[in-house]
Amino acid sequence: MPESIKKLSYFEGKIVPESEANINIKTHALQYGTTVFGGIRGYYDSSSDNLYVFRILDHYKRLVNSTKIMQLQFTKTPEELRDITLDLLKQSGYRRNVYLRPFIYTSALQLSPRFHDVPTELAIYVLELDDYLDTKRGLTTMVSSWRRFDDTVIPTLSKVSGGYVNSALAKSEAVQNGYDEAIFLDGRGFVSEGSAENIFLVRDGKIITPSISSSLLEGITRRSVLQLAKDSGYEVIEREITRSELYIADEIFFSGTGVQIAWVSEVDKRKIGTGEMGPITKKLQSTFFDLVVGKNQNYKHWLTPVY
Repeated sequence: MPESIKKLSYFEGKIVPESEANINIKTHALQYGTTVFGGIRGYYDSSSDNLYVFRILDHYKRLVNSTKIMQLQFTKTPEELRDITLDLLKQSGYRRNVYLRPFIYTSALQLSPRFHDVPTELAIYVLELDDYLDTKRGLTTMVSSWRRFDDTVIPTLSKVSGGYVNSALAKSEAVQNGYDEAIFLDGRGFVSEGSAENIFLVRDGKIITPSISSSLLEGITRRSVLQLAKDSGYEVIEREITRSELYIADEIFFSGTGVQIAWVSEVDKRKIGTGEMGPITKKLQSTFFDLVVGKNQNYKHWLTPVY
C-alpha cells in the first residue's frame, strides 16, 4: 500500500499541521522546564501492514503519575490520551517506525517558577525513528563525573523536563570525550542509569539491575525486560550496584524507549566480557524486536494496532 504521510501534531486540544504547533516566547514551561513528558514507540510490520504502539497505556499511566507528583493541573485519563494518540497516528498515515513525544506543559504567559495554580496544555508530536543508539554495535561508555540527582532534589519517578539538564551534562561530557554514552552514579556512589536509559548487568548467568532507590526513572522498557528475563528463566536481581562491578560484568546492556535494548562493549576503557554481545543480551534483544512487531503471541497484549 502506498504511504501518504501528513506532518501533524496534537496541540491545544486539536490535531493541526506540525508547522502550526507553536508556543509563545513567554510560555512558563519554556522558561522553567515545568513540563512532564513521555517517549513512546510505534513499530511498523510490513507483513500485516500495521503500526503497533508499544505499551501505550503503561506510558500514559506514568505520564499521568508524573503530573500528580509535580502538582500539575491535568484531568485527562490514560485511556483518553491513548485515543488521542491513535487518532493522530491514523490521520498522519505513518507506515514506518515512529517515536511519539507527548508532553504536558505549564502554558501561562507569566513569571514565577511554580507548579501549582498554573494552567497546562497537552501536545504530542511524531518523529520517524529507527535506532536512537546503534543496537548492533557495542557502545563505549564512561562513568560520568556528574551524579544523578536524587529524589530529594527532583522527583526521580517523574519524567520532568527540567531534570534533563542533568542528563544533557552527562551526555555531552561522554560524547566530547569520545564515548557513545554516560553512566550515572547516584549521590551515594552506586550505579543509577545512563543519560536517558536504564542499565542491566549480567554476572554468572544472573541479570542484575539497580533498584528504584538508586535514583533512576522507572522505565517501561525496563519493566518489559524484567518480565522477559523472568519468563525466559533467568534469575533477576534488583539491588545496589557498585562502580567496580561494571568492570567485571560478563555483559552490560541499556534499555529504554529510545535505545530499545543496546549492548555495551566498554566502560571506562575496560572491555566488558569478551567484547562481543553476550548470549543473554542477544536473546533478550531478539525476543524484544520480535514482540514489538507482533511476532510473539505471548506479548501481543503489549501492542496496540493503529490500523
